[in-house]
Amino acid sequence: MALRYVEPLFRPPSEARSLIFQITVGCSQNSCTFCGMYKGKRFHIRPVPEIMEEIRGIPDQHRSGIDRVFLADGDALVYPFDGLVEILDELSATFPHLARVGSYASPNSLTTKNIEQLVLLREKKLRILYFGLESGDDDTLSQIKKGFTAEDMADLALTARTAGLKLSVTAILGLAGRSRSIAHAHATASWITRVNPEYFSLLTLFHRHNEDFVRKLEQCTRKELLFEARELLQQLNPIHTILRSNHVSNFINLAGNYPKDKDRLIADLDKVLAQTDRHPGYFNAVPEYAEEYY
Repeated sequence: MALRYVEPLFRPPSEARSLIFQITVGCSQNSCTFCGMYKGKRFHIRPVPEIMEEIRGIPDQHRSGIDRVFLADGDALVYPFDGLVEILDELSATFPHLARVGSYASPNSLTTKNIEQLVLLREKKLRILYFGLESGDDDTLSQIKKGFTAEDMADLALTARTAGLKLSVTAILGLAGRSRSIAHAHATASWITRVNPEYFSLLTLFHRHNEDFVRKLEQCTRKELLFEARELLQQLNPIHTILRSNHVSNFINLAGNYPKDKDRLIADLDKVLAQTDRHPGYFNAVPEYAEEYY
């Protein structure tokens, strides 16, 4: 049988090879003013029997080739615990070479699971959570209506880490606008240093069903975004974190491991900053990247 997706369907770049099961539709929070990913969907949880039917419908000849599964939509970790255990058990029974299951996890979804439950979910191969921090700055979080303080989110993320789950955390350059650009960079670096996630990814604010939010924001130019990124990288001091800025919204690609590559990453940014006065038309402009399809 065909998998029944309610479009649009999103997944992290690192889940490109994963088989996706959409166990929830939309996002249980869906109130963040900067985010347009799920604004066209009404959040709901799909019944366990529907998910079981889809898992069992994968043809036998393809099952041995599946080693990764991603559970969608926006924060599938919110799925009721007993049902999520059933789903993970069925995935392991169906795919003999399954090594890892991943899921987006909103702060709200992490409030629905205690540490004992998270430990059990990890034992059942839920191994990585993709967590949208957006910013470590409480004023910025309030402006985007995230619904949680930076301290709240750090506590939730540290609980997941204590349970043995890997975390891939994202933050957004330009999200705070010009007025709080450096405060946003410093607070985000402090948050990442404290939580020490395995992965940390940078996006750049872009247009996708968030016009009201972007219109009210005094947006950063590319040059200002480079300075924001440099401040963040300079202040960042986790014990061991893989950093990437390879999302399509970014106009500069950074890749390295902290702390080993810190100096090299900052030097890479400085090389670009040294070019800004030679190309003022480009670097003094606000990025215009947009996704219009959904």
